[in-house]
Amino acid sequence: MNTPRSQVEEHPAPLPRSFFDAPPEFVARALLGKILLRHSNKMRLAARIVETEAYLGEHDPAAHAASGRTARNAVLYGPPGHAYVYSIYGLHYCLNVSCLPAGVPGCVLLRALEPLEGIGQMRQNRGLDAEVAPSLLASGPGKLCQALGITRAADNGLDLTSADSPLSLVDDDFHCGEIRATPRIGIRKATELPLRFFLAGHSCVSARGR
Repeated sequence: MNTPRSQVEEHPAPLPRSFFDAPPEFVARALLGKILLRHSNKMRLAARIVETEAYLGEHDPAAHAASGRTARNAVLYGPPGHAYVYSIYGLHYCLNVSCLPAGVPGCVLLRALEPLEGIGQMRQNRGLDAEVAPSLLASGPGKLCQALGITRAADNGLDLTSADSPLSLVDDDFHCGEIRATPRIGIRKATELPLRFFLAGHSCVSARGR
């Protein structure tokens, strides 16, 4: 796998909406190696996506859309390329990206990131000291939201394809190397589906099944 770049263009163009107008399992794999940018308090945070999971919509028992459209999951039914943020156990947030055409629910959960820029701020956001390795800052869906200061109140529904958005997804032509697929983790339904994707051997992937 290529050595990760530490610098990102100053004003990179976000991924186009067409990138996300595809089945979640395709988008989940394609998002590996892309960069999530966060603009907050005049500071830019950047991190590379190293682990994802696909959720397929109303026919997927593990998906939030399995019971149909609700106020909570309405973003999933909108245009592709938007942030769907939800909380788990009332403690942690998870960031997803909507996929498929408007009216058809589907999403990709971002499970782990490799911090690239603003590492000190990420540590501060997580309440950690300087001795904590960067590989531990965003190695899980709850951790990455905390590290980048992502919340449902502030970020749910943001257009990730807009250059003016506080959150965006960009491509710096990074070569991922080997990509592995395993069953999804941390769920109780449809656990057999191989819809978790990650960069093989990457130190920032969440603990299970590197």
